[in-house]
Amino acid sequence: MNHTFEKFDLQPFLIQAINEIGFTEPTEVQDKLIPAIKKGKSVIGQSQTGSGKTHTFLLPLINAINPGKEEVQVVITTPSRELAEQIYQAALQLVEKAPEKIIVQTYVGGTDKKRQMAKLAGTQPHVVIGTPGRILDLVTENALLIHTAPVLVIDEADMTLDMGFLTDVDQIASKLPANLQMLIFSATIPNKLKPFLKKYMENPLYEHIQPKEVISSTIENWLISTKGRDRVDVIYELLMIGQPYLVMIFANTKAKVDEIAGGLKARGVKVATIHGDIPPRERKRVMKQVQNLDYQFVVATDLAARGIDIEGVSHVINAEIPRDLDFFIHRVGRTGRNNLKGTAITLYGPSDENLIADIEKLGITFEPKTVKNGEITDTFDRKRRAQREKKTTDPIDPEIRGMMKKAKKNIKPGYKKKMGRAIKASSLKKRRVERRTQANAIKKANKKANK
Repeated sequence: MNHTFEKFDLQPFLIQAINEIGFTEPTEVQDKLIPAIKKGKSVIGQSQTGSGKTHTFLLPLINAINPGKEEVQVVITTPSRELAEQIYQAALQLVEKAPEKIIVQTYVGGTDKKRQMAKLAGTQPHVVIGTPGRILDLVTENALLIHTAPVLVIDEADMTLDMGFLTDVDQIASKLPANLQMLIFSATIPNKLKPFLKKYMENPLYEHIQPKEVISSTIENWLISTKGRDRVDVIYELLMIGQPYLVMIFANTKAKVDEIAGGLKARGVKVATIHGDIPPRERKRVMKQVQNLDYQFVVATDLAARGIDIEGVSHVINAEIPRDLDFFIHRVGRTGRNNLKGTAITLYGPSDENLIADIEKLGITFEPKTVKNGEITDTFDRKRRAQREKKTTDPIDPEIRGMMKKAKKNIKPGYKKKMGRAIKASSLKKRRVERRTQANAIKKANKKANK
């Protein structure tokens, strides 16, 4: 039996499901929030992707479902169809062994609304999972009766805000009981989200789960200069080296994703594309093919890929560096999961120097690499040139330069001290000459003025 999850006093069928999934101990977010959610408290959980937040809300909420009541008891909103599908699958796993049937349903855009309405006329689900637009649509049609649900979960709240779905979520929340238990999960808590939280939450428990390490120690984090080369050429070369299992290539815009995917296809590479303009059905089909390993290479934007969990990513390539550094961490975190090794490769040009420096300020270190003759090799740190330029701006006396060269050879024990004294004397001499020159110039100027 799993003693660590038993401390939450969950129903036996949930403990059985946890054992079958293979969870051995609760994550930090689960430890901190499951007891509070069980007590009916509203919570805000700020944590990164892969911290175990889905089961943080599913376990206590499914534990409290009364199967005898044929009414909606939990509403879960999520900004993307893929994320809704993932939560739905996780919930199905948990209710599978329930002694009485717990009905879980998913409602997302791009699916058959009429069929959903017909089904709802017969039975209301206990747990509703879906995108805000479709849930609100079914509620407005009086098909989905959510007014009975005492709990609302808003997953990926920051992304919900980014994608403009907060108004829909607001309308959904307004249809729920006044003493609503609201659970917010988000990677970040933007200021624009705060008025909404204040409106519906009174003294919520707020937990910010700091990432243990910004990037997992199982990930090799490489930095490769494009040196003015076409990035698609560099990416193609990287894909052809070694034997990557599954590669996710990230770009900042839909146009760039299409450009990279098109360039790779033109070079004979089979590539899957994921961005916001891909129709829902097509996206679902592509995702299935990726999971079945029909595609080895996926090019995606951040928003389309966030909330998509692709198993077994061996390499992540940042074709461009994201302006939002949170996205950099999300991208790199796609690989090196479950203690498996992973490689993250970031391509950069001279204009990206400041962004690289900002990433390093987060405590992330890069290994500088270069691609040459079909091989990836170690190269010099990019800061080397800057340091070299800094040194050359101060001209060194040729005599001193000669002494420094000798010092490197470690000729005599006292030589370095001698050199130090010589450098001091040389700079003093220079300063005296400069002052004398300035004084003479002032004298000449004064003489001219007095004539």
